[in-house]
Amino acid sequence: MIRIYGIRNCDTIKKTLAWFADQQVDIEFIDYKKTPPDEALVRTWLTQLDWEQLVNKRGTSWRKLPQEQRDALTEAGAIEQMITNPSLIKRPLVEYQGAVSVGFDEAHFARLAAQVR
Repeated sequence: MIRIYGIRNCDTIKKTLAWFADQQVDIEFIDYKKTPPDEALVRTWLTQLDWEQLVNKRGTSWRKLPQEQRDALTEAGAIEQMITNPSLIKRPLVEYQGAVSVGFDEAHFARLAAQVR
């Protein structure tokens, strides 16, 4: 099953969930606000993606971090930030059969949908 992580009120998540619903593809949605990721899960994602690919540097949560903290952020610090403030993680984060991707990508979603049918 395709697992999608994000925040329910995020416009990109709404668009993603609607896309999968329109394609009649069952997904499992994990809301970061209700079930934040733990360190083990974030580290699993980091086996496939660089921490800078996971951190949403365009969002409000990123801009709220002090500039000094943003400038000095390392992988260890990013992991800690993503655990304590999952709004920093790019959305959607999509997992399927151990593979992880981030961002809305309709072509990628179509390939995933074809695999689960």
